[in-house]
Amino acid sequence: MGLLKIATAGSVDDGKSTLIGRLLYDTKSLTTDKLEAIEKTSKQKGYDYLDFSLATDGLVAEREQGITIDVAHIYFSTGTKSYVIADTPGHVEYTRNMVTGASTSQAAIILIDARKGVIEQTNRHFFINNLLRVKEVIVAVNKMDLVDFSEAIYNAIKANFEKLMDKRDYGDQKITFVPVSALKGDNVVHSSKNMPWYTGETVLEHLEGLDMAAVSNVGTPRFPVQYVVRPKTEEFHDFRGFAGKVYGGELNVGDEVVALPSHTRSKIKDIYFYDKKYQTASRRSSVTITLEDEINVSRGDMLVKVDDLPTVEKQFTATVSWMDSQQLTAGNKYVVQHGVNKVLAKVEAIHHKINPDYSGIDENVSALGMNDIAQVSFKLNKPIFYDKFKEHRTNGSFILIDPQSNNTVGAGFIG
Repeated sequence: MGLLKIATAGSVDDGKSTLIGRLLYDTKSLTTDKLEAIEKTSKQKGYDYLDFSLATDGLVAEREQGITIDVAHIYFSTGTKSYVIADTPGHVEYTRNMVTGASTSQAAIILIDARKGVIEQTNRHFFINNLLRVKEVIVAVNKMDLVDFSEAIYNAIKANFEKLMDKRDYGDQKITFVPVSALKGDNVVHSSKNMPWYTGETVLEHLEGLDMAAVSNVGTPRFPVQYVVRPKTEEFHDFRGFAGKVYGGELNVGDEVVALPSHTRSKIKDIYFYDKKYQTASRRSSVTITLEDEINVSRGDMLVKVDDLPTVEKQFTATVSWMDSQQLTAGNKYVVQHGVNKVLAKVEAIHHKINPDYSGIDENVSALGMNDIAQVSFKLNKPIFYDKFKEHRTNGSFILIDPQSNNTVGAGFIG
């Protein structure tokens, strides 16, 4: 059973939380006590319907205001897939939250209010999904019940969004349009009888049919070493393995590999998962690898295939999403956490700020404030082993940590 990570995006009152709640309700994923709480609260508010947004807005402030202000991760499963949905706020001051939710997602649902159509916020939501190379995007035109399930209105919104698609720079992205009413349940899990003119899949049907390999940015195999295994027992006195998680493609017994940064070569001798041996370590599996030769490998090193090396450099330029109230300026120093490695970095230059609504760039920028997105160059005190983000989402991304507060202050995507 595959795991599909989904990001949601939409403006205030577009119905993201309601859509997710409807998915949970119609797939019978809500617990009895949660459903009873929704029924009770809906009655207290005087609603003649169930307020499914209550299924996801977990903070007291969210429930009081009726808006999403933090990233919530919702888990549910069907007979064929498991899902993690990142319910993120959609307004401009929460850009950093949207970036966080989309950064690890393979699919996204962008909601549009059928009464409002494509608005400025829609540009931002689509821009972020394009920036983060989300391969599968569902554009859910919501609240169709409030426009009398009008095919003409749906087609006009679709045409306007297609104009926005011409501005993207990520051609591998697939866009699917679905007219829905999250409140009533039309085309969310079950097909709508109110829109016979729509003959496509429901939101869940489309998600269920996605090929996991096709929507994942697989890249090439990268194995950052998290721990060197040296058992202190007589039986395994000479055992020396390297534990970590495989990112990208597969690694196999017999593969010739290079250990970075030493560039020494060896071959994979065995692949262990607990006490069992395997011929192949598949993508995203956590394993222990042994090598045929005694070479020096430590935590933070990386094993890669000899014919597919990453870039090994002490400097790079990346797109940075700034998340802190303290500004980023040239000359500032941060800790770059890239996979297992933590490296001290200095901001060399801010090249330009990117307007996340496809309106262009601002070149005369001396500092970044919270929610800004910009092209920034860094110089490191030692090399890291990276790929471009568009080629390898895991090995091309990093976070920035303030060395004084130890807070995560930014996320970066190497260009």
